[in-house]
Amino acid sequence: MKHLVTFVRFSFLALFLFLIVKGKMMIWLGIFAVSLIAAILFGRIYCGYICPMNTLMIPAEWISKKLKIQSVNAPNLFKYGKLPWITLFLSIGLMIIFKKVFHKDLPFLLIWLVIALIVTLRYKPEVFHNQICPFGALQRSFGKFARFSKSVNEEECIGCKLCEKTCPSEAIKVITDNKKAIINTSLCHQCSNCQQVCPKDAIHYIRTNKKEKVSI
Repeated sequence: MKHLVTFVRFSFLALFLFLIVKGKMMIWLGIFAVSLIAAILFGRIYCGYICPMNTLMIPAEWISKKLKIQSVNAPNLFKYGKLPWITLFLSIGLMIIFKKVFHKDLPFLLIWLVIALIVTLRYKPEVFHNQICPFGALQRSFGKFARFSKSVNEEECIGCKLCEKTCPSEAIKVITDNKKAIINTSLCHQCSNCQQVCPKDAIHYIRTNKKEKVSI
């Protein structure tokens, strides 16, 4: 399963780079738009399997840990809840300005790819995913309505927190009251990291319920 996921991610990364080189950025934006509709049914599969930023952030995080340069505490600026929306509208505004004034397409997708790598070399991936990424802001808004998502079987969960440690977006947490894990659908990338480390096979991709759609 892990190798298949890796293959899918790098296949989409190759497609992304091909479209950028060919100057077909609008095709990729079309893929992103379709993924927003898909998120209402299947969750944030774009973030988990398609997004080129996420694909490159995975090895970036590995390098960060190896070099021991990863910081636990992110700047207060990154904790401002509206920042992803600000970066989204700023990106759109700059893209329009470049097109109108300079008659050129601003390569904002590549710019954000570089930003994602730089941030992840210093901070944990959830910092960029949840507190900076302009695309994540949209995915989160649509993903919270997902009809299908990763879900935890509370009867099987032993509260070991292994899932917490491997989640790239802090979407899964073990609740203090009952020592059971619960998944925030709006943050979940549907990436299967938590499934792979769960010692009790308590996490599955199924139809969601209201409990899992609340913030945690």
